Amino acid sequence: MRFPKLRAAAAHAAAALCLFTAAAAPAFAAPVKNIVLVHGAFVDGGGWRPVYDILTKDGYKVTLVQEPLTSFGEDVTATKRVLATLDGPCVLVGHSYGGAIITEAGNDDHVKSLVYIAAHALDVGETEASNGKKYPNSTKAVVKTPDNFLYLNPADYPSDFAADLPRAQAEFEAHAQMPTSASVFTAQIPDPAWKTKPSWYMVAKADKIINPDLERMYAARAHSHTVEIDGASHSVYESHPQEVAALIEQAAQQSGQ
Repeated sequence: MRFPKLRAAAAHAAAALCLFTAAAAPAFAAPVKNIVLVHGAFVDGGGWRPVYDILTKDGYKVTLVQEPLTSFGEDVTATKRVLATLDGPCVLVGHSYGGAIITEAGNDDHVKSLVYIAAHALDVGETEASNGKKYPNSTKAVVKTPDNFLYLNPADYPSDFAADLPRAQAEFEAHAQMPTSASVFTAQIPDPAWKTKPSWYMVAKADKIINPDLERMYAARAHSHTVEIDGASHSVYESHPQEVAALIEQAAQQSGQ
């Protein structure tokens, strides 16, 4: 007559074990759905359109920052202004100089992870200018205006910035540049966000604006999830939107866990 009691006790223990196992199992959060895109020097946010279209089609809420390129502080402020409008966590993405911006603005509580697209990921005490001396690029296109803004010689822009874009598109961009304050390239970042937040990195292997070896150094130092794109110019975010969007979505999916 004791066997039914033993069976009941065993059933109770099994049920308790199931409850314990369910409680101990990790809960997987939903993917991050907000994506914020930050452009680099000399351009505006319009170049993100192909990536924007892919991400929005896949169900992400995408916002572009249109920073003024007048000073590093003002560009970071423009980015934080967008972050403040979000209703949840985000993946913060930067191209080129935009990488320096997200390295500073990425300390915002909304930001779960960072994605660098052929971008600067500075450490304390570094500047884009100083790192460029350690890892020289291969362009001679940079021109300074009398009031200390920089732009790229339009004749050199297609080959140096956008060699893998259609020629007509590259020439249009060459004549639609946003001159950028020279001061942004000597800005320093006291608390780089990549030191505390996960990051993803895309290396453009044919980049003439940022040395690909400098990009690799940034990615390795930050322990970024890294991909390299063959034949990609500095305009990799425009010429390879599928690969860029895939990397951003990987960050969004894994940042939610």
